[in-house]
Amino acid sequence: MDELRNKVKALLEAKTVNVVIGYEEGTGKKPRAVFAVKPEDAAKLIYDSRCVLNLAAYITKHEVKAKGKMAITATLPVMRSIIQLASEFQVNDNNLFVIGLTPDNQVIEFKNLAEVETFIHKFEISIDSKYKEALEKLDKMSRTDRWNWWINELAPCFKCYACRAACPMCYCHRCTVDFNQPQWIPVPSHELGNLEWHIMRAVHLTGRCIDCDACANACPLGIPINLLNKRLLEDAKKHFGGYQPMLKGDHLMSTFKPDDKENFIR
Repeated sequence: MDELRNKVKALLEAKTVNVVIGYEEGTGKKPRAVFAVKPEDAAKLIYDSRCVLNLAAYITKHEVKAKGKMAITATLPVMRSIIQLASEFQVNDNNLFVIGLTPDNQVIEFKNLAEVETFIHKFEISIDSKYKEALEKLDKMSRTDRWNWWINELAPCFKCYACRAACPMCYCHRCTVDFNQPQWIPVPSHELGNLEWHIMRAVHLTGRCIDCDACANACPLGIPINLLNKRLLEDAKKHFGGYQPMLKGDHLMSTFKPDDKENFIR
C-alpha cells in the first residue's frame, strides 16, 4: 500500500499527471472511486480484495478528461478495459498513465499502453467455474424453458441503467435507449422493453466485454445480467478462437472473413 501511495504522490508532486483515479474507503466500508489531484490525496488510496469497481469507466468521462493527463490504478480487468478503449481511440499514451495492480498484489509502473497490452496477454480471460455451471444449466434447458427463465430473471428490472453506468464500454454520449425520436427501445419496464434493452446491450458488448462483472455488481436487484455477456464470451471462444483486447488488429464483431463459420446461426 505504501508503494502505491508513494508512486501516486510522486506523480502528482512532479505534475506528471493532473489527476489519479484510484480507490478509497467509502461509506459502510465499501470502496469507491477517488480522484487524487493533490500530493496529500495519495494518503486516501486503498487497495484490497473489495476493490472490484472497474475504474476504467471514469477515463472517458468529460469531467475527468477535462482535468488533463490522467493516471489510473489498474487491476487486471481495468487494464483489459483500457486496452479495449485504446483500440477504440478513446484513450492513448498522451492522456493516460497506467499504474498496474497485479493479481499477486504487485505495483507496476507501465511506460506505455503497449506494455500494458503485453502484460494482460499473459492472463487468459477465463470465466469462473460457478458461472460456467450456470451456463451449462441454461444450455441443458429447452429453448422455451430458457426463454421463460430469462423473462423471469429480467422481470424485476426497472431500468435504472446502473449496469450501463458501471460498464467502461458504455461510453456513448447518448445511448440508444435515450432516443425518443425515433424510439428504438421501449421506455417502460415491461417484458419486451427489458428484453430488448438487455439483449441489445449484450450484443453491443460482444467482442468488447472483458468479463469484469461490473454490470452485475452494480445491479441493485442482483439480476445476473453478466450471464448474457459470459454466454457470448464462451461463444466467441468456441466459434472464433476467443477474445483478448488488442491495441491493433481485427475486432470480433467488425471483421468479416469469407470462411467464417455460420453453423451458429439457427
